[in-house]
Amino acid sequence: MNNIFAQLPTDLEQEHFQDLLKSSTVRIERIVSHGQQSPAEGWYDQAENEWVLVLEGAAVILLE
Repeated sequence: MNNIFAQLPTDLEQEHFQDLLKSSTVRIERIVSHGQQSPAEGWYDQAENEWVLVLEGAAVILLE
């Protein structure tokens, strides 16, 4: 994929995840979503560290 905006999914009922680069130490993925959000109850917690870059649109991240 030469363009991160190329071949975008047309079905946006669910988020779409695509690995762009994956190794034993790092994973870079493209996530295409349209209004999805974490459940209102509890925190979303994961074992991996995460860095997020929003290329189009908006996002809200709340930290305790």
